[in-house]
Amino acid sequence: MLVGASVADRKPHAYRYLLLALGNRHGLIAGATGGGKTVSLQLLAEGFSNAGTCVFLADVKGDLAGLSQPGEGKSAFVARAKEIGVAYEPDRFPVAFWDVFGEQGHPVRASISEMGPLLLSRLLDLNDVQEGVLNVVFRVADEQGMLLLDLKDLRAMLAHVAENAAVYKQKYGNVAPASVGAIQRQLLVLETQGGDQFFGEPALDIMDFLRVDRDGRGVINILAADKLMRAPRLYATFLLWMLSELFETLPEVGDLDKPKLVFFFDEAHLLFTDAPKALLSAIEQVVRLIRSKGVGVYFITQNPLDVPDTVLGQLGNRIQHVLRAFTPRDQKAVRAAAETFRDNRAIEEAEAIMQLGVGEALVSMLDAKGAPEVVERALIAPPSARVGPISPQERKAVLAASVFGGKYDTMVDRESAFEMLQARAVKGGEAESGAGGGLLGALGRILGGVFGKGDKKRMSPAELAARAAIQSAARSAGTQIARQILRGVLGGMSK
Repeated sequence: MLVGASVADRKPHAYRYLLLALGNRHGLIAGATGGGKTVSLQLLAEGFSNAGTCVFLADVKGDLAGLSQPGEGKSAFVARAKEIGVAYEPDRFPVAFWDVFGEQGHPVRASISEMGPLLLSRLLDLNDVQEGVLNVVFRVADEQGMLLLDLKDLRAMLAHVAENAAVYKQKYGNVAPASVGAIQRQLLVLETQGGDQFFGEPALDIMDFLRVDRDGRGVINILAADKLMRAPRLYATFLLWMLSELFETLPEVGDLDKPKLVFFFDEAHLLFTDAPKALLSAIEQVVRLIRSKGVGVYFITQNPLDVPDTVLGQLGNRIQHVLRAFTPRDQKAVRAAAETFRDNRAIEEAEAIMQLGVGEALVSMLDAKGAPEVVERALIAPPSARVGPISPQERKAVLAASVFGGKYDTMVDRESAFEMLQARAVKGGEAESGAGGGLLGALGRILGGVFGKGDKKRMSPAELAARAAIQSAARSAGTQIARQILRGVLGGMSK
């Protein structure tokens, strides 16, 4: 798969290729804003699609949607093609648009159960104690056969576990009301960020990403992420969830002639910023092992230091665009990027990184034996499809022709934990109202008379006297109780 042509004294002398059989060895596209990362990403996506490999990518700025439209033959692209000695042929690619919010593509949903307590804790930014409570909630729901599909299911289960904390304490440990309250507040924040649209059914069938068109080209699945980026925690967790789903769903295939699917994760720093060690370990494990499932993962970021060393070491195919060294951290990033390449004595890598022009990069791909090639300074080949956004009418036309229109566009709310707990509460209330005899029945009639009209015809003289006593006590204690309740509410809000 053509990436570009290496240059010596500004003259092309050798083409640089990414070998399809090693496309599942992952990769990195890095560089400062405006250096050409998006064009490199689009070029690789087109190459994989032409080879029959499916692609998933997050469109952060809205300019990758142009893959669905033929190229416009911009003069810069035509000139670049001529400069490196290849023909420029405009083309369009099979595209499926997706959107967590359902506005610019088919809705993408996952159930609470599929997300699991670990990723959900990351999404909600919970501490260890709160994460433990969430694990208890998932375990109780599982043991009682209650599905956790959406946010209202999770809220209902949290309330149920809190109300029955004494019952579950013996088996699972203490469930503190403060922890439950903190989780509920975080759920409210998540809901305002659009989490209520993401969690639900029909949940995404991850195998729908593995489709080819009539010509055998892999479909490029584009996630509209411009709005999703405003909720970076939701964005990061969603991408990690997809990787986990693929890892659990796809069979072991070893090394294939070409990958089944390639992921491009733009703004990769959002995956790793402030991530706990346990989650970083999980990411490293998934990246290391998922290649045996025929999946490649490519990270796109401005600074190579955004990616942890344990993950960076797994990325064999690399395209490094220009970096600017204005600060000590920038200078460290330049040195780090230069040191990761296999040395080329003809190039001073650290200096070259700061001198690269737009559409130019240091390129090092894996050779046929899986070893990194000597780094070369190269001109990136021009993409064939449009580089840039599309109009609402063009997007609408692509969506209208999609095979997923009737599968995901309408949300379904089937019976789950919320409905089951609600039915249980109604049944319990009916049983309680039916127990009208004996001491409990009399007490119910007394309290009913205190707080409502009661049933004076059925109350005995003794019951009437008891009611009068309770009313007197209630009046004298009412002010003190009200103050205690208010302090409790305000104290809970301040935590």
